[in-house]
Amino acid sequence: MSDIDDGLHTPVDATRGIGTPPVDALRAAGTVGAPAGGPAFDSDHPPRADLVSDCVHCGFCLTTCPTYVLWGEEMDSPRGRIHLIGQGLSGEPLSDSMVTHFDRCLGCMACVTACPSGVRYDRLIEDTRAQVERRHPRTARERALRTAIFALFPYPQRLRLLRGPLRAYQISGLQRLVARSGLLQRLAPTLATLESLAPRLRGVPRPPARVRARGTRRAVVGMLTGCVQSAFFPDVNSATVRVLAAEGCEVLIPPGQGCCGALSVHNGRRAEAQRFARKLIDTFERCGMDWFVVNAAGCGSSLKEYDELLADDPVYAERAAAFTAKVRDLSELLTELGPVARRHPLPLTVAYHDACHLGHAQGVRAQPRALLRGIPGLELRAIADPEICCGSAGVWNVLNPVPAAELGDRKAKAVLATGADLLVTANPGCLMQVAAAVRRRGASIALAHTAQVLDASIRNLGAAALLDRD
Repeated sequence: MSDIDDGLHTPVDATRGIGTPPVDALRAAGTVGAPAGGPAFDSDHPPRADLVSDCVHCGFCLTTCPTYVLWGEEMDSPRGRIHLIGQGLSGEPLSDSMVTHFDRCLGCMACVTACPSGVRYDRLIEDTRAQVERRHPRTARERALRTAIFALFPYPQRLRLLRGPLRAYQISGLQRLVARSGLLQRLAPTLATLESLAPRLRGVPRPPARVRARGTRRAVVGMLTGCVQSAFFPDVNSATVRVLAAEGCEVLIPPGQGCCGALSVHNGRRAEAQRFARKLIDTFERCGMDWFVVNAAGCGSSLKEYDELLADDPVYAERAAAFTAKVRDLSELLTELGPVARRHPLPLTVAYHDACHLGHAQGVRAQPRALLRGIPGLELRAIADPEICCGSAGVWNVLNPVPAAELGDRKAKAVLATGADLLVTANPGCLMQVAAAVRRRGASIALAHTAQVLDASIRNLGAAALLDRD
C-alpha cells in the first residue's frame, strides 16, 4: 500500500488504521464547525466527525475506486479522502491540494458497497463538496465551465433548444469530418467530450400529462421525465410510460416539472438542489399518486434522499420525508407489483451494466436482472469488473475529460468482451459514455435502457427493434 505525503498532510497509516483523528480528539480540538478563514469547514453542515472515525483504513475500498485504480494514489482513494476530511476537521485549511483530491472523486459510491464497516462515505463527500463550493476560490476557467454546465444541464427546456442544431450537425456529415480530423480533441478537450457524448437524436412526441392504465388499474404513479433524459432520450421516457400502463399503472406527468437537483447536490450546490427539490415536491404532491417512478439512476438516488436534503426546512421537512417514501426506480416498482403484461420472446444476448447510482447508491441490482430474465429467449451475460464506474458520473466526464475517457475505454472493452448483442443500463449518462467509448474503439454494439427492452417484449416488436436503431 502506498502512502502519499504531498508536503501538506500526514501520510495515512493504512496498516494500523490510525490515519484519521478519533472523533473525541476532533471535538476536543474545537474545530468542528469552526468559522471560515481558518479550518477547512464552517458550521454549515460540515462533514460529521463521527462518520470520519468509522473508517478503519482496511483497504477494501481500494480495488473498487476508479481513481485509485487509475492512479494508485492513496489520497485519491476513499480512505485517503476521509483522512483529508479528518485533517480539515482537525483545523487544517482547505488547501488547493485537498480540493483537488475531493474534486477527483466520481461519487460512484462503489466504496460504500465494498466497505465492511458501513462507512457513510456518500454523506461525507456530499457535505465536503458543499463546503468546497461555498468556501474555495476556483480559477476563472473553472468558474466559467461550472457556470455554463449548471446554467444548461438542469434545465430541460434549454437542453431541448440544442436538439435542432445538434441534429443538423449529425446528419450533415460535419460530425464525421470533425471526428476524423481530431482537431477538436486537441484544441478543446471539454468541447470534444460534449460532442462525442451526444446521442443520435430521434423525433419522439412528448408523453401526455396523464396516461391511463391498460386493464385493471393497480397503481397511480407520478413520473419524472428528467433533464438529459427528456431532451436526448425521449424514447426512453415513452417506453417507460408504455410499460407502466401495460402493467396496470395510471401515469401522471405534470407539465413544467423541473430538474430533481441530482447534478447540483452531487456537485456541492446544496442551496440550488434544495430549490429544485422544493419545486418538484410542490408539483407532484398534489397529484394523488401512490408512487413516484424514476428511470434515471442518478436522479433516483437523489430523490430518495430528499428527506436528508430538506431535513432543516421547517416547511418542507415532513413533506420531503413523505415524498421520499414514495420514490421507486422503475425496476423496483415493476418487481413489487409483479408482471401482468405478457412478455414476448426477444432472442438476444444482453450485457447488463449496473449504473453506479442504481447499484451502489440505491442497492438496486437484482430487480432489473429479474425483469430481463423474465423475457423469453433473452440471455444475460456478466461484464467483468462491474463495480468500476464507466466514467460518466453526472458531469464528471465533462469536468475531467481525460481520465473519464480512460474509464470509458475500460468499460467499453469489458462490455465488448461479453460478445453480447445489446448493452442495457438504466442511466442516460452511462448510455452516452459507453457509446462514445465504443465508437472510439471503432466497434459497435446496440444500447438500450431497461424500459426499452421490456417495451419491445411487451409490444412483440422483436429483436430488430432494439438492434436496428440508427
